[in-house]
Amino acid sequence: MNPTLIKIIEFFLSLGLLVMIHEFGHYCFSRLFGVWVEKFYLFFNPWLTIAKWKPGKYVKWFSHGNEMAVAGENDQSENKQSWRATEYGIGWLPLGGYCSIAGMVDESMNTEAMKQPAKAWEFRSKPAWQRLLIMLGGVLFNFLLAIIIYSCIVYAVGEQYIKFTDATEGMEYCDGAHKAGFVDGDIPLSADGHQLDYLNYDAVNAMLIANEVTVLRNHKDTVTITLPKNFISMIQKDAEDKESFMTYRIPVVIGQIQPRMGAEKAGLKEGDHLIGVNGVPTPSHSLFTQELAKHKGGTVSLDYLRDGKKMTVTGVPIDNSGMLGISLAPGVDIFHTTLKHYNLLQSIPRGIQMGWNQLVSYTKSLKILFTPDGAKSLGGFGTIGSIFPPTWDWLAFWELTAFISVVLAVMNVLPIPALDGGHVMFLLYEIITRRKPSLEFMEKAQYVGMVLLIALLLFANGNDIYRFFIK
Repeated sequence: MNPTLIKIIEFFLSLGLLVMIHEFGHYCFSRLFGVWVEKFYLFFNPWLTIAKWKPGKYVKWFSHGNEMAVAGENDQSENKQSWRATEYGIGWLPLGGYCSIAGMVDESMNTEAMKQPAKAWEFRSKPAWQRLLIMLGGVLFNFLLAIIIYSCIVYAVGEQYIKFTDATEGMEYCDGAHKAGFVDGDIPLSADGHQLDYLNYDAVNAMLIANEVTVLRNHKDTVTITLPKNFISMIQKDAEDKESFMTYRIPVVIGQIQPRMGAEKAGLKEGDHLIGVNGVPTPSHSLFTQELAKHKGGTVSLDYLRDGKKMTVTGVPIDNSGMLGISLAPGVDIFHTTLKHYNLLQSIPRGIQMGWNQLVSYTKSLKILFTPDGAKSLGGFGTIGSIFPPTWDWLAFWELTAFISVVLAVMNVLPIPALDGGHVMFLLYEIITRRKPSLEFMEKAQYVGMVLLIALLLFANGNDIYRFFIK
């Protein structure tokens, strides 16, 4: 299957699940407090609805989105607290979903209904603390989903990783990191005093937002690097050129040898550790390939280790592409790896810890967005879709889904009108002051919030268009 198509399928499968869970959180708390949920939709349905269902009444396919009044609105005999009183549907616009709750100002902007006397089954009739929980329901469910996914992952496969201190050749860094003071081979130890264990999102993010990073250099010297204020911008420029901030420095240990090429002709064997080309040390694969590329179509001498003994072979032919005819042994076969297993009871607190660490780490990174450089790094659907693997990998899919679920939870709770966080902000104001914001104010705030969200959506996806198609 085409790699791009796989990414698209993974993206929409993940997005659909996360949207459903988020809206289901609002739905469950609404039902808990006896609030009528008018509609529950996966994806938006302006002008066209792919499918809609009202339990016991109708099922419709490909109908106009506005052809019917709100489900059950005029049916006074209907039990508004029953799940059967809700219309369930699937829209065509995969930008999210919605849970239309009776008696509140939301994206539907059904202000006429708000001018009618409040009814017992409406959102506005409930105490502020219940309304607060209803609005936080989506965020809570997204965070709980992330915890469940992380718990299931560690229970099913455990955690296998290479500790920084076990990566004997250290790390390789991008050009921006070099300018900031990092040297290839440095082993990260801590960021602002917090220990760094292994290469994952938390470790990278901690280093990016830190003031100081401590590394082990040359396996003996402890060096503290003071990062420049524009460090994020420096790394972002490299990321746009597909250069990672840091990767494990993989030594050239032969995994397989291709027949009739230079390595076989030179008598090299699987497991040999190549450490130099024409006397130039090559501790990493990238340096090794750079040196070979200088001798395309010629011959070289190679230094290598076999069973702990240093050996040299001369006159090794290199093809016209600069290839020797070997494939590398994977890092997990070269370095000592840590594999930690969890039973069912252990996996739950570990999942909670992983979810919480991800939440804290991402929340801290938000300060980057409110800078010019951070705004440039903002991405839309293309950026999110691009992080999914080009081949189907269920483990990677669930790890990314858990991460995006945390991101959605954090972004939705931002105090912006039209987001859950905007409603939460006004509800907290009401709880503290014991005064409700006026309907007119809420309507205007909703419009402002929607304009801000649309502008943000256009800006983020505009960045994608610029990065992917223009730059």
